[in-house]
Amino acid sequence: MRAIWKGAVSFGLVSVPVKLYAATESHDISFRQVHAKDGGRIKYQRVCSIDGEEVAYADIAKGYETEDGQMVVLDDDDFADLPASSSREISVEKFVPREQIDPMWLEKSYYLEPDKAAAKPYALLREALKEADRVAVVTVSIRTRMTTAVLRVRDDVIVMQTMLWPDEVRKPDFSGLDATEHAAKPQELKMARMLVDTLAGDYDADEYEDDYANAVQALVQAKLEGGEVKAPEEPQRSTGEVVDLLAALQRSVDAAKASRGEAAEEPAEAPADEEKPPAKKATKKTAAKKSGAKKTAKKAASKTASKATSKSAAKKTSTRRKAS
Repeated sequence: MRAIWKGAVSFGLVSVPVKLYAATESHDISFRQVHAKDGGRIKYQRVCSIDGEEVAYADIAKGYETEDGQMVVLDDDDFADLPASSSREISVEKFVPREQIDPMWLEKSYYLEPDKAAAKPYALLREALKEADRVAVVTVSIRTRMTTAVLRVRDDVIVMQTMLWPDEVRKPDFSGLDATEHAAKPQELKMARMLVDTLAGDYDADEYEDDYANAVQALVQAKLEGGEVKAPEEPQRSTGEVVDLLAALQRSVDAAKASRGEAAEEPAEAPADEEKPPAKKATKKTAAKKSGAKKTAKKAASKTASKATSKSAAKKTSTRRKAS
């Protein structure tokens, strides 16, 4: 595993230098959107919804949309003024009973590995957490944003789990819950308890597996072995004419003006010398070939000029001899 963060856990006057590792990873099956006919990947362009033009990354900003639909554009200077923290400290605020931390508040899990010189204070914190049967509530800054987290022990490793803010956990406002208050009868409750006792047991993670992921992998492997594979061809260069591009842009401009109540302009005609789209930038290989071609042409021209000069000089000498 590769450490994603380095810092120190501090509790009281004790500081424990640690490295942070992601404790979990997703094995969810992901698919790409492709053209069913030839397997080519579907590409998406960053297009402005107002003028219809493609937008470069350098021209993209962050916008905050209000509840009434207004858009507030924020730039780098705006974010520079926001409260941000780059602290490398995991500060223990208090040790609380583990039952006071609702599992729903927990977000991401990380392993804490001690530096080589911090084995003793790391073990001290770990054993203190074990004996007290409590978790440590801490504050930590990850990716410049301060958040709360808890430290607990799992298999002799201290685990840090970041927490959601209180307003990020939604309240279950269900009217149907009122009808469940006295819905269960004593006899039914007794039978439910018997069912719980019948199914009681210990959790063993090895008893469960991701059937869907295994089935998808088996399906893909069967298609590979059966030769049902599409080898997408190299994407073809666009052959659309500039006239079409200009027409599309004109339509976008007209639509934008129409939304503002302005009159649309007549579409501009493309100049005769712009009927074909401008050539794309040459690759290094093509550029090298062109450069070599130019050098060869220059050498040939130089040789031709040299031959012509020699012939001219020889002709003049011959003429002088005849005259004398």
